[in-house]
Amino acid sequence: MEQAIKYQAKDYKSDQYVRWCPGCGDHAVLNCIHKAMADEGINPKDIAVISGIGCSSRLPYYMNSYGFHTIHGRGAAIATGVKTANPALNVWLMTGDGDCLAIGGNHFIHAVRRNVDLNIVLFNNKIYGLTKGQYSPTTDKGFVTKSSPYGTVEEPFIPAELAFGSRGNFFARGIDVDLKNTTEILTAASRHKGASVIEVLVNCVIFNDGIHKKITDKEYRADRTVFLRHGEKMLFGKDNEKGLVLDGFKLKTVTIGQDGYTLDDILVHDAHTEDLTLHMMLGLMGGDMPVALGIIRDVEAPCYDLEVEKQIAEVQAKKPIRKLHDLLMSGEVWEVK
Repeated sequence: MEQAIKYQAKDYKSDQYVRWCPGCGDHAVLNCIHKAMADEGINPKDIAVISGIGCSSRLPYYMNSYGFHTIHGRGAAIATGVKTANPALNVWLMTGDGDCLAIGGNHFIHAVRRNVDLNIVLFNNKIYGLTKGQYSPTTDKGFVTKSSPYGTVEEPFIPAELAFGSRGNFFARGIDVDLKNTTEILTAASRHKGASVIEVLVNCVIFNDGIHKKITDKEYRADRTVFLRHGEKMLFGKDNEKGLVLDGFKLKTVTIGQDGYTLDDILVHDAHTEDLTLHMMLGLMGGDMPVALGIIRDVEAPCYDLEVEKQIAEVQAKKPIRKLHDLLMSGEVWEVK
């Protein structure tokens, strides 16, 4: 009996120099991806990493696997084709908030709607970094950038809202400075059958430095984020002294032991419920509410690529045509001697 190979993170690293700015959050995400693949024990030859254009889209060069650096916004379309043509491949799409949600927005929502078995890692630094600092679809309204010198006048996309609006079945959110939990999220995404959207909040040290500092800084991260795990109470705070409850049709933060609230009142996270009402509310939290991290939604549903494969097999079983030669020789044919 052949012994299973024990892979390590280094087995997924290419020999290419990593060309991101020192301190860029993308470095951390790359390390988490290597670790997640090692945790899953995926053979590098069974992995395909696809990307569009942008800083995050350099990532296929840094993988010891198959890869395809495509064109701006088209990564989801190429990844869909790769997975549909070969459902056995473990396919990852590396994309950014500009590449994915602007020029690539239509491809993104339909890949999610179709539930293609892709792992979509969305690097969100709320800026166009590769093209030197223009505002992106996730840039906060009023934010001053090179292309909005007096502040943007647009309302930004919230990736969770877009994913759920596209009938997404898996959405998770991580931060670049929390490697342990981000690796955990990526590992779970790899195991999920269907389109997995993993938004990672990353820092761009050159054009948007500190954009996520209000939730990533260790000093107040515990009070401004809530890390969700299925089946566990929605607790947060340095001593888990705070939690989330429903107040009518809205979520509300409370402190345990104050205003009559006890631990029993705190909501338990159910990532597997098909009803996405609460998942949407969790994904939209921010401002005075903590930002939800971890796996917000994880629901099983039929996968596009497997359904296509099944359909092809059913059609082939009913028709005598198996290959091009069979097609050309079908119908009325004659032979010239």
